[in-house]
Amino acid sequence: MTIRSELAGSPSKQQASRFSRAALGRAGRAALLATGRTPVPDAIEPIVQAHRVHHPQADLALLARAYRVAEESHRGQTRKSGEPYITHPLAVTMILAQLGADTTTLVASLLHDTVEDTEVTLDQVAEDFGPEVAYLVDGVTKLEKVDFGAAAEPETFRKMLVATGDDVRVMVIKLADRLHNMRTIRHMKPASQVRIANVTRDVLIPLAERLGIQVVKAELEDIVFATLHPEEYERTGAVAGGWTDGVLAPFAAELGRQLAEAGISSAVTVRPRHLVSLHRVMIKRGAGPDGAGLRPADFGRLLVVVEENADCYAVLGELHTCWTPLPGEFKDFVAAPKFNLYQSLHTAVALPGGEVVEVLVRTRRMHEVAETGVVALGDPRTDRQGAAEDPEDRTDPARPGWLARLLEWQQDTPDPDAFWSALTADLRDDREITAVTEDGTTLHLPAGASCLDAAYLIGEETGHRCIGARINGRLTALSTELRDGDVLGLLTAPVGEDSGPDPEWLEYVRTPAARLAIERRLAAGPLPAPAAERLPAAGAPVPAAPPAPPAAAPADAPELPGAAVRLARCCTPVPPDEVTGIVLRGEVVAVHRAGCPTGTRMLRGGRRSVAVRWLPGGAPQWGYRATLHAEALNRPRLLADLTAAISGEGVSIFSADVEPPRQLRVRHSYTLELADAAALPAVMRAMLRVSGVYDVYRPGGPEEVPVRAAAAPTGAEPAVPGPVTGAAGAAGKRDDSGTAGVRPSWGIHGGSAVLSESTTRSIQG
Repeated sequence: MTIRSELAGSPSKQQASRFSRAALGRAGRAALLATGRTPVPDAIEPIVQAHRVHHPQADLALLARAYRVAEESHRGQTRKSGEPYITHPLAVTMILAQLGADTTTLVASLLHDTVEDTEVTLDQVAEDFGPEVAYLVDGVTKLEKVDFGAAAEPETFRKMLVATGDDVRVMVIKLADRLHNMRTIRHMKPASQVRIANVTRDVLIPLAERLGIQVVKAELEDIVFATLHPEEYERTGAVAGGWTDGVLAPFAAELGRQLAEAGISSAVTVRPRHLVSLHRVMIKRGAGPDGAGLRPADFGRLLVVVEENADCYAVLGELHTCWTPLPGEFKDFVAAPKFNLYQSLHTAVALPGGEVVEVLVRTRRMHEVAETGVVALGDPRTDRQGAAEDPEDRTDPARPGWLARLLEWQQDTPDPDAFWSALTADLRDDREITAVTEDGTTLHLPAGASCLDAAYLIGEETGHRCIGARINGRLTALSTELRDGDVLGLLTAPVGEDSGPDPEWLEYVRTPAARLAIERRLAAGPLPAPAAERLPAAGAPVPAAPPAPPAAAPADAPELPGAAVRLARCCTPVPPDEVTGIVLRGEVVAVHRAGCPTGTRMLRGGRRSVAVRWLPGGAPQWGYRATLHAEALNRPRLLADLTAAISGEGVSIFSADVEPPRQLRVRHSYTLELADAAALPAVMRAMLRVSGVYDVYRPGGPEEVPVRAAAAPTGAEPAVPGPVTGAAGAAGKRDDSGTAGVRPSWGIHGGSAVLSESTTRSIQG
């Protein structure tokens, strides 16, 4: 504009006409050379301007050379929209430049389709632009369907993830590539639109979340929403378009004044929710299609950006002093960043009019990382400038824990379909917890992970030998879900004495690594018996060890000859219980008692059931396990007397649990190891003879209620009837123990005859 105005004011029109467009171009290039700036093609000038905002000293000559190679290679190619193909790498590079990516990433993005769609080879890229650019280009290059068929897409993502493990910029380029493809998805066929949107929703959006690139994630979510649910997208857009801000903006101005008076330098802005976020709020509030039920503050949140970490807490103090904070809404992600490096203080305050406003507080650096994630951390191969100068900067540019776990288990999943299923399941939840072992080891696990997941994260053999766990010092089941900040202790069997994982563990674990390790061990069968520890004297002949008798299986499934059969731990079946088999992965059959709640849920979930029969003379390698509940009036030494009664029958106690007393009544739970299932009735009778015990039964049947032992005449031994069958069983009258009566009761009606009146008076007194 300045040059044109000078030419228009020239006294001689003939002299002005001599400046053709080509002459102006040469004059402009000469001016750039005079100032030391490298001339670049006009097509990438917007990219250069965006790139210089973040990298003023960038090597523009390399960028210009990459553009020329890409433009020449893609010349003559067009996209589905009819535009020249070069517009796609230009758009992808522009997205990355706006995110703040480095020059190497931009060069690779300009060339990212050349190896896949043109005659350019990877060796040529490496020779012209270096091995680093070639590695990035190779990482995002798709595998050919001709070679891989239907497995091309899963294997392509596997290849990208493995490359991302060494250089996270591979996935950053892929996300920018998918973002531009989603922006132009309207030019695809409807079926292709749905397929691409589903993959984006299941894989790419979770990956963007894990890498912390929120600006890309939010836009991808909205486009997927519009593609898969166009009607709901239109309704949500209409609700957002009709929003008039009468709460957030005035509160932002008031908060800004309050912080200025307190001497805190800050910038307070209103951040409207994107459409998917607003749609989630509408569902949470139960709002109608027109937005009825939404509050004015539901359409956005306040963002306060300050200079220093300490200022974040100063802002929090002003907020909680001048307005009413909501209990339970404060979260400190500054001291404890999220797994994707996100840092902020979250709180919510109530305004005088009753409106509740959410407020985010972060520093400028935290804001950069919150918006662009790993891109804001710079080149992962070099140290970040200023990283050592800010000891309070808790961001970690190293390989994220979730990525390390993913790379580990993908090696054990050669099947493309199994890998794809495990990948989508692993990425489904975007939350992560941190637990600490009792020896100080930090464990990063997905939310909902159990103690077993933690055991297999420590090591596969540790998981196989795990027999119990402590959470915060208290014994707990292996299936217990861990919470953020839990202190975990694992109890393991001695090396060589573990019986291996139970098939039921597959129902407890959440991480693919733990599931794959358990399935491998179950498929391998039981371990051989450990060798004798005592060695013969030197020079003595080694006697031939007698062959160990093979452990006879307790049951089999006639429909699946040779299938491994395991007894379920949830209901602890023993002969002659009525049982059913449920087929697990790896053709392993889990034997459950008829009516077991866990077995019923598995069947409802689509698991296949098979008939199972008890084998005469068969027994598990370590004996049968049976769980008994004993209900009694609480008294001193009750636990000691019950354990003594059990031990007196020659039975080992595998585990024991005592619930807190309720109105003088208490429940004891014992898991016993029986060499012979026929010993169970005698053990139950011995427990019923203990003073104060009025009920002994086995849990895990169709009704989770206590089962009262039949009343016996004074001085007589309590009766223990046989199994309930026939009409009684059909009517729902269960036999939890195979040896007890079936009337449900919490009371002491018909209690054990050995509970004397004097004992009752002493307990009540």
